[in-house]
Amino acid sequence: MNIQRWIARREPNWQRLDTLLKQVEKKGLKSVRAQEIRELASLYRSVAADLARARTQQIGQTLIQSLQNLTTRGYTHIYQGSRRQEWRAALEFYRWGLPSVVQQTFVYIATATGLFLLGALVAWWYAWQDPTFMSLVVPQHLISQVRDEHKLWMGSIVGVEPLASSSIMINNLSVSFGAVAGGISAGAYTTYLMVFNGLLIGAVGTLVGQNNLAYPFWAFVFPHGALELPAIFFAGGAGLLLARAILFPGKYRRGDALKFYGSQAAQLVFGIVPMLIIAGTIEGFFSPNPNVPNPIKYLVGLGLFIFLVLYCNRKRR
Repeated sequence: MNIQRWIARREPNWQRLDTLLKQVEKKGLKSVRAQEIRELASLYRSVAADLARARTQQIGQTLIQSLQNLTTRGYTHIYQGSRRQEWRAALEFYRWGLPSVVQQTFVYIATATGLFLLGALVAWWYAWQDPTFMSLVVPQHLISQVRDEHKLWMGSIVGVEPLASSSIMINNLSVSFGAVAGGISAGAYTTYLMVFNGLLIGAVGTLVGQNNLAYPFWAFVFPHGALELPAIFFAGGAGLLLARAILFPGKYRRGDALKFYGSQAAQLVFGIVPMLIIAGTIEGFFSPNPNVPNPIKYLVGLGLFIFLVLYCNRKRR
């Protein structure tokens, strides 16, 4: 390779990249036009290739150092700028995008909520009519603890809060992702999860009510349940969106319907994850804390739920 000829041919690119980088460093990325941003990215890739070639051919340490400096500066502005844009996009999504998609998909979320409440109502009815029904839904050791020892099970969390909190988060995420993925079964598995979880909470609520433990039980549930249950309903709505695409694609081809409704479902999932992380933290550290009075727990739960309702009803002006 003729080194001097290669340097003469490539040097204009290096100088142009240096000029663009100096402009960005002095005035910021916003001072560069869209076309120049594309040029900047293209020149960065070109100079990175030149650096690799210079190292392979061992073309002088001074030139290699100069190209290394150019690529480092280019990487800093291109990729750190990209990360900043990603953070801004994420912030914009949680400010306005998530409330918008919740409003657009409210019918599906409400349907998932209805399935959950139906399961809870069925469990409440049968638990009062048939004493043996309780053992079909609620683990026997919980039934014995409530009926025989007349106490709740939440005290087992105290002392192992970090472990309990992480386990709770993993379990809730598993249930939620299962509800979303259940949409691929034409919504059958999503429906099952919504109804079954409703049956479980309905049966447990009836059990503690029959044994005069409803007040402390719901004081435990309210703080984290204000976020956890809506997150599960969002997951159910996401699963039903996928089911809609499969069963009733409407004016779309089925593949296009899956892309459209799948995009809305994915946005709901992005909203579910932080909700469940916060709920798991509350359930592990705050809800079972015996030093927090029960009225405070009810107030915190009510406050979180009101905040969530107001947040989901936000509209961009």
